[in-house]
Amino acid sequence: MKLHTKILLAMGIGLAVGLGMNLAGNPDSPWFVNAVWTFNLIGKDIFIAALKMIIAPLILASIITGIVSLPSVQELGNVGSKIFLYYFATTAMAVFIGLVAVLIIQPGKKDASQTVRAEREAILLTYRAEFEADTGNDPLSDEHAGAYRAFIAQKEGEHIGEGFASKWSRMKSTETRGPLDMMREDILRPILTNPFTSLAKNPPNSLGIIFFAMLLGVACVLIGEPAAPVANFFTALNDIMMKLTLWLMEISPYGIGCIIASLIATLGIPALIALAWYCTAVISGIAIHILFILALVSYFGKMSPTTFLSGIRDAWLIAFCTTSSAATLPVTIHCTTEKLNVSEKISNFTLPVGATVNMDGTALYEGVAIIFLIQLFGGLDDVPIALTFGKTLVIFITAVLASIGAAAIPSAGLITMAIVASAVGLPLHYIVIVYAVDHLLDMFRTSTNVLGDAAGAVIVNRLEAKNLT
Repeated sequence: MKLHTKILLAMGIGLAVGLGMNLAGNPDSPWFVNAVWTFNLIGKDIFIAALKMIIAPLILASIITGIVSLPSVQELGNVGSKIFLYYFATTAMAVFIGLVAVLIIQPGKKDASQTVRAEREAILLTYRAEFEADTGNDPLSDEHAGAYRAFIAQKEGEHIGEGFASKWSRMKSTETRGPLDMMREDILRPILTNPFTSLAKNPPNSLGIIFFAMLLGVACVLIGEPAAPVANFFTALNDIMMKLTLWLMEISPYGIGCIIASLIATLGIPALIALAWYCTAVISGIAIHILFILALVSYFGKMSPTTFLSGIRDAWLIAFCTTSSAATLPVTIHCTTEKLNVSEKISNFTLPVGATVNMDGTALYEGVAIIFLIQLFGGLDDVPIALTFGKTLVIFITAVLASIGAAAIPSAGLITMAIVASAVGLPLHYIVIVYAVDHLLDMFRTSTNVLGDAAGAVIVNRLEAKNLT
């Protein structure tokens, strides 16, 4: 049985088991808790952890190998310029598609969403009364509006669920940061970090590893023969990492089946129904963006969409289930080189970079989420926001920039979404609303990220084919 068939079978079994547990089981019963614990042990603590174990050395070795295998530093510049132009263009297009989808569908205006708004209005009536009782001030007056909103934010912070607490603290840390602060703290500082520190961090500091690997690879090329032992070492290390990847792919169906079972068992159906139109907007935007990516592959990469999807299938399925483009990186490199015939020189350089900075699905998701929340809650006491063209443009720009700083780990988009929310004045506690379906949508956006990375490798490989022979 082929690997993708095993993965699909495991997903089906996991879906059936998880759905059965969700419908028939009591989440507080010992057997339910023990079953979910076991699924998480196999799926997350073993399988995903094993994939993450090889990320840092793989990124370091693959980029150095890709650079030293290129004919010249000039060719490195040609490849780099093309792939970064592709990354920026596709990310911007992803955000544009997402904004169009959410503005057409308007999930925040649907009946199910308005029920959520009515519940929020009732809570705000309570906050008004509490604020007036505590301060003696009119919460709706211009003079005291700022203090009232701060009072609401404090109350909401106190009621954040325990499972969301760690993400909430990370989101709060981004509240006062602008795009320039993000550029300095999330891009510049990680790049200029001790490489051993970057390798040892959990998750690894991918930007720092990539930058150091590029410097080391270029230095090896310029030095020439005296640096050959170093180049040979990293080439051999890259081969070893790919062998480890093949071993891990053999156990992937078991890990993926357990991940799906745990997700479906614990997610809950009501949350999905309440946010169904929001999910529809995100998934519709992603589907349109995938068609756009396939058109680029067909036109610039001269490869049929069927061939491309068939070749990248294993990586796409693993990304869909693990929700981590970094964890999927070893499989992505294997699929592009072995099944799509992309040169190792191209894959080893472009894919690690893409897994770090090319987040099409994440960028699309952030734009859709913020506009959905403004549609849903705009005009309430603590959301004095009107969705104007200017606000939409700010969302577009910040979503593109924030996606670059998103870590290639599960739910990272939820954290960088705080930057986009702060840019338009949306209180962070409203992001909690979409947390219920974040993991589900993370599966779609992460698999889109990986699909976009692989498409970039195919396109650049085609454009640089003559120079690589």
